[in-house]
This record gives sequence, structure tokens and C-alpha cells, in this order.
Amino acid sequence: MEEGIGDAFQNETKYSPESRGSRLDMSRKPKGYKEYPGAEGIVLPPPDAVAERAVGLAECLRARNSIREFSAVPLDKGLLSFLLWAAGGIRGKGRGHFEFRTAPSAGALYPIETYLVVNRVEGIPNGVYHYSVKTHSLEVLRLGDFGPVVALAALRQEMCQEAAVVFVWTAVFNRTKWKYGQRAYRYVYLDAGHIAQNLALAATSIRLGSCQIGALLDEEMNAIIGVDGADESVIYMSAVGVPL
Repeated sequence: MEEGIGDAFQNETKYSPESRGSRLDMSRKPKGYKEYPGAEGIVLPPPDAVAERAVGLAECLRARNSIREFSAVPLDKGLLSFLLWAAGGIRGKGRGHFEFRTAPSAGALYPIETYLVVNRVEGIPNGVYHYSVKTHSLEVLRLGDFGPVVALAALRQEMCQEAAVVFVWTAVFNRTKWKYGQRAYRYVYLDAGHIAQNLALAATSIRLGSCQIGALLDEEMNAIIGVDGADESVIYMSAVGVPL
């Protein structure tokens, strides 16, 4: 089979015994959070109460499945709060105010940002939101019914407009490239996978369904979220809701 850009990427980002890391310039370390100054904020309830009644890991592993059909039942705001925290929220702090998150990240650089397209969540108007990890809140980006255009951008997957909410994950590439150079692209996609699996298991633990989505029109989704597709780009999605 003829080699293509994927083969070249795999070969040219390999480590070898001769690989040498350069000293990092800590003054140029990228910021670990994206913020939207001036955006209206929506406070989320603490996730603890939901976490306490979630079913155990073994049961979730047995029951997890890709769900593509959802009911019209709105999602409770408390359940959404738990899902956001479980997928990639802050679980504790260490020395020097270092923050530990629920999902691992290469070099603890956390290049993945979480956005939501809300279709049916109690107490949250339909629209596009950014999840502020730092404050565990939502930042309002655009209000309106975006489910149909997201479904089109996801190659006409109707579950994106039938689900209560669609998680949209972007990568801010320079956060990881600062340390790992071109090999960072390997780690960015692994990081997204960790977060998506957390979400899938967390949804199962509270009797919700999810389906992870990699098939999407990049530029169309970038436009919906409002990112440039170069420094930051949509790389993964997940539809979540109450199963039929």
C-alpha cells in the first residue's frame, strides 16, 4: 500500500536513543486554561451529590455501550455538572497550588478544551458554551438552536440534534508542542481519548447514554464553536442524553 501523510507522521515523530530533549523555557510555558473575559457565566452545582450515587466501575465497564437514540427528556443540570467534572475537571490540589484533574495528560499540560452544544438541559438555554475548568462553570458563547447544524457537520448524524447535549473537544496544540515538539500531536489525541472514556463511563454510571464521534467536518465545527482551526481545532465529540 502506498504511504501517505499518516505514515510519514508516524515515522517522523518516533523517539530514538539518539533523541535529545532541549531545556524548556519556563517563561514561555503556555497557559493551561482558556478563558472568555466578559462572557456571561452559568454556575454549575457541585458534582459531589451525583458522584455519591453513581454506580461502580465494574458495572459501568460491563454496561457501557454506544447509544445513538435519545429520548426527549431534558438533562438535569446537576448530572451535566457531574459529567463535566468526571470528564476532565479538577479533583484536588497539591503543593504549590498544582491542580490534579480526573483525566491524565502528557506532561500535565492539558491541551484539550471542552465546549458544549446544549439542546435540552434544565435551567440552561440552548446554545454553545465553553467549560471553565478553573471555576467549574459554563461561559456563554452563542445562544440558539445549533443541534441541526452540528448534526450536518457530523456527517448528518442525527443523534447530535436528538441528544440533550453534545460535548465538543478542541486541542490547543501549542500547550503540548511547547514541551514535545511535533510528537505532541500523538499526545494530544491520546489526551482526548482519556477524557472521552471518562465521559462515557461517567454517563453510564448515572444511567445516561453517550456516543463518541470522530467523523466530522473540521472547518464547519470550528466555525460553530468559534475557533480558528490552526492554533485550536475541534478533534473529537460526544453526544449525551437519556436513552430511549
